[in-house]
Amino acid sequence: MDLVVRGARVVDGSGAPGFTGDVAVAGGRIVEVRRGSGRGLTGGRVIDGRGLVLAPGFIDMHAHSDLALLTDPAHEAKAAQGVTLEVLGQDGLSYAPADDRTLDTLRTLIAGWNGDGSGVVFDWRTVGEYLDRLDAGVAVNAAYLVPQGTVRMMAVGWEDRPASPDELREMKRLVAEGMAQGAVGMSSGLTYTPGMYAPDAELTELCRVVADHGGYYCPHHRSYGAGALRAYEEMIAVARNAGCPLHLAHATMNFDVNAGRAADLLDVLDKALAEGADITLDSYPYTAGCTTLAALLPSWAAVGGPEATLARLRDAPTAERIRHALEVEGSDGSHGVPMDWSTIEVSGTADPALADRVGTRLGGWPAARALLLADRLGTTILQHVGDERNVRTVMRHRTHTAGSDGILHGAKPHPRAYGTFPHYLGHYVRELGVLTLEECVAHLTGRPAARLRLSDRGLIREGHRADLVLFDPATVASGATYERPRRLPTGIPHVLIDGRFVIEDGRRTDVLAGRSVRGASCPPRPDTAPRPPRRAASGVPQVAKNTARRT
Repeated sequence: MDLVVRGARVVDGSGAPGFTGDVAVAGGRIVEVRRGSGRGLTGGRVIDGRGLVLAPGFIDMHAHSDLALLTDPAHEAKAAQGVTLEVLGQDGLSYAPADDRTLDTLRTLIAGWNGDGSGVVFDWRTVGEYLDRLDAGVAVNAAYLVPQGTVRMMAVGWEDRPASPDELREMKRLVAEGMAQGAVGMSSGLTYTPGMYAPDAELTELCRVVADHGGYYCPHHRSYGAGALRAYEEMIAVARNAGCPLHLAHATMNFDVNAGRAADLLDVLDKALAEGADITLDSYPYTAGCTTLAALLPSWAAVGGPEATLARLRDAPTAERIRHALEVEGSDGSHGVPMDWSTIEVSGTADPALADRVGTRLGGWPAARALLLADRLGTTILQHVGDERNVRTVMRHRTHTAGSDGILHGAKPHPRAYGTFPHYLGHYVRELGVLTLEECVAHLTGRPAARLRLSDRGLIREGHRADLVLFDPATVASGATYERPRRLPTGIPHVLIDGRFVIEDGRRTDVLAGRSVRGASCPPRPDTAPRPPRRAASGVPQVAKNTARRT
């Protein structure tokens, strides 16, 4: 055995009661699980697990680390939480597939989520090439969703209209290609342009392609505010008509109009589940949301792309129309709720010269407009519009999984990026008792692995990959707060991916054990593929030179 964890409380990810036992690892996999301690298992290294919980590695079902995995080899924001797998390509907007024109626009459009990618060599154009890039060695494993908004950008552009038959065929081709190359499903951002311009019939056609390839549909639906229940019902109908499994992204009920109404949402889901629908959801354990300031604008203001949006903001009469849509009507970008500027806190700016705005609240439209123009739409915000009762109600649901929605970019990011998983375990399990430990671990491991159709992850079972977390149930906690959002968690001494320590004795090692985790329709690759390299002494990953297309 390479490693034996002896005498830990084994919480195996199934939801079953934990037990004291020994677990042995060899060759990157779990090779033996014995109930009781000191039962004769020996290895090259033995860890005394007494007082600790041994669980499968946590799976972040909604992550925005698409560029962070390439620019930050340590990636402690996730590794230190016990996350061993992230699902990227969220909210319908990411960097593959892409062509030169689309990639340039995307780098501007979602700079508030990921930065502008300076320092990244964008030497991929397809989903498969992006996943190959991750296979050169990253901090944690990553799965990928084909981003529907990006696909529409490539095939249709920025026009608010249904796709032509030829354009729809091209989108279906791009989705099928991405699924065949390893994507696990498709995402949408239906309050983000240009993905929100797609009618339901178009989404249904794309979801049929996803279903044919064994994937699932993950929408950020059209409203989390005034029209939230209708928006959930719409996505259930799209998935049902397409015969496609559905995973609801950061499923919650926000804004004052939905305070205390999470039970209404769960009633809708339970009815669909009783009728045979295949539905799961994820949420983060916080009340504030996080997005870009530009995302709040009405969708008509974004027709034509970022430069057209900036031109409209410069034009005083058009800017007044935007203000009216935000403050009086409640724009589709702001979920149909008239804007309360006091809820908007600046969390990051693309332009370092505007850093003094970080942490401030926007007092009204004049300040918001000026910042949008000065920062060229790159501003990230926290939106304090959640309801704690709803957060607790949703996390109890039997289809619930955890997704941090962690935006790592910005001077003052949301604490969920650094704290989601220990916050579940410390605050909602130990302190509040909202979930039992076994229930919570199943939400973080076994249940998301089942949604991703991963037959050898998410559970502590003989033959499964040794993606493991050892944590102290008495001290595990999120260090991150709204005031100090980058503090690392406590109480998680060891994290392993494929049996290799990425966190050891509470410290990040130099191991880059992560690789892409590809979907069901991708041809299987041999498990004997070379392991990712370690970091160079400089802290930069050692990767082979790639002579593919570059921008």
